[in-house]
Amino acid sequence: MKSFTKLFFLILGFTSVILFPGCKKFLQKDLQGTLTQQSFPVSPSDALLATNATYEAIREWFYHSGGYPILDIMSDDARKGSNPNDQASNLNPYDNFTFSPTQDGLDRWWNTLYVGVKRANVVIEKIPAIQMDETLKTRYIAEVRFLRGLIYFDFVRAWGGVPLVTTTDPPLKLPRASANDVYSLIISDLQFAVDKLPEKSDYPVADLGRATKGAAKAMLARVYLFQRDFVNAEKYAMEVINSGQYGLEPVYTDANGVNGNNGIESVFEIGALQAESTEGGGDQYANTQGVRGTPNRGWGFNRPTIDLRNSFETGDPRYKSTVINIKDTIDGVIILGDGSTPKITYDDQGNIIEIECYNRKVWVPGNNTITEWGHHRRLIRYSDVLLMASESLNENNKPGEALIYLNMVRARARQGNNSILPDITVTDQAELRDIIFNERRHELAMEGWRFWDVIRTGRAAQILGPLGFITGKHELLPIPQSEIDISQGSLLQNPNW
Repeated sequence: MKSFTKLFFLILGFTSVILFPGCKKFLQKDLQGTLTQQSFPVSPSDALLATNATYEAIREWFYHSGGYPILDIMSDDARKGSNPNDQASNLNPYDNFTFSPTQDGLDRWWNTLYVGVKRANVVIEKIPAIQMDETLKTRYIAEVRFLRGLIYFDFVRAWGGVPLVTTTDPPLKLPRASANDVYSLIISDLQFAVDKLPEKSDYPVADLGRATKGAAKAMLARVYLFQRDFVNAEKYAMEVINSGQYGLEPVYTDANGVNGNNGIESVFEIGALQAESTEGGGDQYANTQGVRGTPNRGWGFNRPTIDLRNSFETGDPRYKSTVINIKDTIDGVIILGDGSTPKITYDDQGNIIEIECYNRKVWVPGNNTITEWGHHRRLIRYSDVLLMASESLNENNKPGEALIYLNMVRARARQGNNSILPDITVTDQAELRDIIFNERRHELAMEGWRFWDVIRTGRAAQILGPLGFITGKHELLPIPQSEIDISQGSLLQNPNW
């Protein structure tokens, strides 16, 4: 773990109560009660605290789509998981698209994203007046504008247009902005970050994990890809590739594992410490999905589907790096699973509909649940950048160039075994489009991207329709009903909700 991560985890609990003085713990500590939003941040050390507090917002459990990985669960890659009864009423509705505006988790996700926005706005608004090194000041502002762009991209994909909060003192009633206006802010924030942030190699070791120029460009590529602006998506993906800052981990498992933390493939990740609390530096994302039962590594949610398991090409090593099966041995530990979970679940016709298995990508070596709290969740991997470049190039009628980056991903996946995952040679645009789409599924499975990929490529009716997806409704989530209620009419619900 790099010292940047250690430093801001140690100070964030203190910073958070300054930025959010309604906290009960804050009110119980008289000495801290003298600090207010008017008196913080005012010094260079305050500027660092406020910047680090913005990073902490994306480490909160609720940042991960409300705590549970509902985006994977809503896709064809995963089922609820855990034992059949655990969180059934809260999570099964996401599995079968019967959730409502009052569904558990939506409000927590929404609120946590706005916490991140507020913390970013504190830095953007307050730090310019601080007397400090101008280069460092500019970098802090660029870091949080990257994070604000990242957060608003979560917002616009999940809910479409949302209220744009760009000040620490917004109006009491703030209506929804259009999706186009949200995208404009995202692109503006990310472009500022591109212009002002250093490259990954320019950071000292102690600061690895902070936002970089490459991360901002990769995010811009992702944003433009979602908007089907393939020219700009190609431009920014290629700038990341040509920067020479990144590469592929030789072993696919390390792309999400501890050996790859802040490594060559990591464009941006959420760092964490092995501590069983958010305040102590931990992140419960992996613990939520860790093996349930024996060994006891977590709650066991987000279970790979039979469809995902069967979709891998024969011999693809990524299967074993994605799916933990019962009786697998990992790091010398035999996986026996949960005694209260059926090893195989059948439907009324005797068809197998679920097999007990777990998400390999959140595995952290160790012998207890606490180690799982130290998982570094990758938000941008270099292989994703390569596939974004490949997809954009194909859409821009450059299939030959698209194959270069697609085959780089496949070459790493086969790890020297030339009898599997042969290079793709197809140049027909439509056929290659489907191949790249499927490659993204296997390269990025269980990492939270499948649902978005299905939506943005217009395949939801075909792929998710049999699971309960309704076209014209489920492309967006419902605004949490609690937010509709407290807005006193300024927030309007999404269509068909």
